[in-house]
Amino acid sequence: MKSQLVQPHLYIRVKRGKTKIVRAILDENQIPYSELSDQTISLANGTSLQRFSTLEGLIEVQDLSSQRTLEFMKPEDRESWWDACAASGGKSLLLMDVCPSVNLLVSDLRMSILRNLDERFDHAGIKHYRKKILDLTKDPYPILGNEKFDGVLLDAPCTGSGTWGRTPEMIREFKTAKIEEFSALQKTIASHVAGYVKVGKPLVYITCSVFKAENEDVVDYILNNLGFELESMRCLDGYTERADSMFVARLIKNSQIGLKI
Repeated sequence: MKSQLVQPHLYIRVKRGKTKIVRAILDENQIPYSELSDQTISLANGTSLQRFSTLEGLIEVQDLSSQRTLEFMKPEDRESWWDACAASGGKSLLLMDVCPSVNLLVSDLRMSILRNLDERFDHAGIKHYRKKILDLTKDPYPILGNEKFDGVLLDAPCTGSGTWGRTPEMIREFKTAKIEEFSALQKTIASHVAGYVKVGKPLVYITCSVFKAENEDVVDYILNNLGFELESMRCLDGYTERADSMFVARLIKNSQIGLKI
């Protein structure tokens, strides 16, 4: 309820090592901003950055809470990671910025959005990655086989309720039955990706929802059925910092449940 009364800021993530350059461009163009960290800058909502071509490849527009999901990834050099519901690649860009040696697979159901990902990766200078079109409502074994990963990002499809502070018109269109529909979808997708996480390695489950059925209930399902233990989870109450609200959990694979032999 409080999030509907707060207009979120526009947040950008600065490419590692480029903060001084970005700061100089913003100062030169008299764009007001606040630095929250070396890589996170807050601007007034509605600030137009597209007209500044000099910023291309130096920044990504990415909400504060979304940037904070990086704390739960903890990638290591040359690990193999899969961004299972990659969309336009925001979480993958975070991952690759902090650990560019990661061997990355991105997948999504929609080729059109993977084209957007390709464009964003190109601007960010990321060249080495694999991509696949995958419908994760179905078993991906025919495409992935017995491949295993050191980490899997599951930024699951959800109601998006944590972002309604930006788009309050969505409340008028929303039907509460959608909450359980998304919860069921999230559990299905989780069951189809769980078998591709190496034992002892993380599944990072993320939503931009505030609903328990899409967050804690899905984590409980993963813990009780898919062979994981909980390392940490957190509700990112973004409205306290004029940002979106999100949920993130880091779960560690502790058995071979879900693996195909």
